[in-house]
Parts: sequence; C-alpha cells; structure tokens
Amino acid sequence: MNSKETARVPMLERDEAPEEARPLYDKLLAERHVVPNMFKVLANVAGMPQAVAAFLKPLVGDGALPGWYKELVATRVAALNDCGYCVSAHRHSARQKGATEEQIAACTTPDAGPFTERERAGLRYADLLHQSGAAVDEAAFAAVSAHFNAAELIELTMLAAAFEMFPRFVTALRIPVTKIPAEK
Repeated sequence: MNSKETARVPMLERDEAPEEARPLYDKLLAERHVVPNMFKVLANVAGMPQAVAAFLKPLVGDGALPGWYKELVATRVAALNDCGYCVSAHRHSARQKGATEEQIAACTTPDAGPFTERERAGLRYADLLHQSGAAVDEAAFAAVSAHFNAAELIELTMLAAAFEMFPRFVTALRIPVTKIPAEK
C-alpha cells in the first residue's frame, strides 16, 4: 500500500501543489532531502504550507534556546502524544541540529537521560504543559524559572504548546510517517 492511500486527505506532490507552494517544496527538499508528508497535506489549502513553515522557523530554530534542545522537547511532547510521525520527524531534526543519539533515545524517560538539570527542568515543564496550562502552578513555574530567563521561558512554552497541536493534526488525518532519507 503506498503512503497516499493511508492518509485521509490527499498528499500533494510538488507538481500537484499550488504554484505558490512549490518554492517551499524545493527549499524543504534542499534542506532536509525530503518534503515532509505534513506539508504535502497542508498544500491542499492555499497559503497554509508557507504559513506553517513561517511559524515553525523561529519555533524550532536557534533562538534564546538552541535548536537541538527545542527538537528534543518537541520529541518529548510527540512521545507523550503517541505520535509516531512527530517522533520520527523531531528525532531526525534533533540529530541534524546536533543532539546526541543518547539524548534522543532518552526523550521518553528524561529524568534518567544524559541531561543537565536545566535540560531536565525544561522537559518536565513540557510534561506539565502536556497535562494543561493550569498544571503549571506557582511551584512548577518557580522550578522552571530557576533555569530559564524570560525569553527562554517564552520559547519553551510556545514550543511545548505548539507541539501539542501538530500531533493532533497528523494523527486525525492519518498522515503517514515521512520516510527519512539516508544521511549523506
């Protein structure tokens, strides 16, 4: 069965995508050596793939927090949401951005992994946000604030919150895991 048959909506290849989405396909292919299936689905709505890509750029790129750590947090949230598509994508991105294989593997059990106390605090914070925003009580916020400044807290909170959305989107539409190309 090919991957197009498993998605609940069409996954558009470059030649099927709207003209305005094609430069994004080219960029993703050049940077990642693959166009993620999520973007092939988003291409069904004019402007949507470009808007999501623009949203993701500062969210997972280097900023107040390094991109590799953001990808580990996204991997953790994906694992909490049982989203195989998301776990695969974020593990791949974490690897590309410099996370170690040991760190990537430990995202399912962050308290036992090779993380600094600061890194663990951010992962625990993401766990709380997975429950709900209300789960971040004063004690929890004080605990994470001991390790992160305001800009870092904003990035961490937006990242964890956003990556609660993507697993729901991918899972509801049954978007198949993007086949990761062999490393070059």
